[in-house]
Amino acid sequence: GSCTACCTSSQFVHIEPDDTAALAVIPEELLFPAPGQPAGHLLMGYDQNGHCPMFVDGGCSIYEDRPRTCRVYDCRLFTALGRVNEDTPAIAARIRAWEFEYADDDSRRLADEIRAAGRLPTAD
Repeated sequence: GSCTACCTSSQFVHIEPDDTAALAVIPEELLFPAPGQPAGHLLMGYDQNGHCPMFVDGGCSIYEDRPRTCRVYDCRLFTALGRVNEDTPAIAARIRAWEFEYADDDSRRLADEIRAAGRLPTAD
């Protein structure tokens, strides 16, 4: 779609060693080792405006070769889990805007259970 909230919300992008298409098009100077990850795992930061450096003229300049992290990111997961991070206002707004339709009461009940599980405290 046309949403670019994740591209403009001060997000680090994880790039795995086998993500060769992305690594071929992202300038090396934009990448640094991912803390706590095995060798070869990299991060790409964001610019002074909180935008991905590959976000150019309102869109992804490497869309066809974008990192796997970008390909699989879907803020609807946060909606399904009932989780909103207020530190990323653009993403939080998108999460609140999603509305799901359910085929029947069983489907709605299952979605409610998933949201309840998403609100459980995590072990540290």
